[in-house]
Amino acid sequence: MAQRDDTGRRRTLGTDQAWAALDGDPGLTERISYTKPPGLLAARLPAMDLARATVAACALAAAELAAARDGGPLRAVRVDDGAVATAFVSERHLRIDGRAPSTFAPLSRFWRASDGWLRTHANYPHHRARLLRTLGLPDTAEPADVEAVIAGLRAEEVEDAVYAAGGLAIAARTPEEWSAHPQGTAVARHPLLTRETLGSGAPPRSLPARAGDPVLPAAGLRVLDLTRVIAGPVATRTLALLGADVLRIDAPQLPESQDAHRDTGFGKHSAALDLGSPSGRASFEALLAEADVVVTGYRPGALDRFGLAPEALAERRPGLVVARLSAWGDDGPWGGRRGFDSVVQVATGIAAIEADGAGTPGALPAQVLDHGTGYLLAAAVLRALTEQSRTGGSHLATLALARTARWLVHDLGNKSELPTHEGATAPAPSPGYDPDRYLRETDSPVGRLRHALPPVTFDSGPVNWTAPPGRCGSDAPVWR
Repeated sequence: MAQRDDTGRRRTLGTDQAWAALDGDPGLTERISYTKPPGLLAARLPAMDLARATVAACALAAAELAAARDGGPLRAVRVDDGAVATAFVSERHLRIDGRAPSTFAPLSRFWRASDGWLRTHANYPHHRARLLRTLGLPDTAEPADVEAVIAGLRAEEVEDAVYAAGGLAIAARTPEEWSAHPQGTAVARHPLLTRETLGSGAPPRSLPARAGDPVLPAAGLRVLDLTRVIAGPVATRTLALLGADVLRIDAPQLPESQDAHRDTGFGKHSAALDLGSPSGRASFEALLAEADVVVTGYRPGALDRFGLAPEALAERRPGLVVARLSAWGDDGPWGGRRGFDSVVQVATGIAAIEADGAGTPGALPAQVLDHGTGYLLAAAVLRALTEQSRTGGSHLATLALARTARWLVHDLGNKSELPTHEGATAPAPSPGYDPDRYLRETDSPVGRLRHALPPVTFDSGPVNWTAPPGRCGSDAPVWR
């Protein structure tokens, strides 16, 4: 929902909300300009408003940090809806030597249970195996076999049983049912994101400007990336765009999609490191000793046994910025559960709002929770670095997909102008939108890639990543 102030400069309410959540100076949003073709990411909920707001807030945070580093004025920020909409479905535009990547597996879909709808996530082999084992089916089972079993069970019964087995299945709920659910209540107690300090022992960070060209906001900073799937990798991909040395760390025993890394691995190095082994821990500690930022994207508590809780990290590396995200948040009965964008949409009522006329649950036109939370996470890191350059200390930012979902459903835009989900229709997409304008082809170690350009732009800022992705886990665990 666009607004105009007396000077005629457009602003969006969503950007103001996101920037306020980041504790940013409200006057800085006047530096943002927008290009807004209608109808992109068309949905009943304001998906495009969320996408635009998160990218705008991230670009503004980047421009703010750049100004803090080079001592100059804040650079103007430009947000192009076409670039934003293309980037939010970057995984769909990706081509590797002309091949479309694999996306959702056959058992990652909606199912009709005896009392409602259920969505499963089985993209990873171990999640697929746990789902089938819970349903009493062999590894060779087909979707029709799963459909027959689930049809005779209650949705929440399957949800609880599959979770207990370490898998992912979520019963579809309305927004009202989610608000009444204990986890929905826990999520509602928190703002969109939280930022806090972890002690004040570290002095203000010195971020000297380079001579010559304007400095990239994150140039010279080292980022340890302990994230997976989309949201966290989008955040660290953005930090790499802005000049950071990003090193992604994966456990060698956990499978990861190489196609997903080809989308989100731009500008990064990627190493496999077993934190459970003495040599792996020693390598990690050596990396941490020179790191400026650590970004984590595992369920709460999953990394604590390796000494990777935020407080423990900051104790060993004073002055660290820690940014963490999860699916459901840190507290509540689901605080320790794993989750992905698709199942969070189902639990929080988004799928019910986006349902078709027959009542079959729907989905947003992009994995908006993942991408949007990713840009907010990067923005939170950039804002922490700006404040740290003035006040010092260690900083922590915490985000969750479910918090972003609540923002979308309950807080974003003018609620009186949002349609109810019964009988509502999504707006038609813009006929003038051409995604090819926002795509490029790049040669890489894993083939020729067609990919989306980054949507985070500002005057004298980067227009593309300096390096394409390699193979996930193929680099040495050392800083460059």
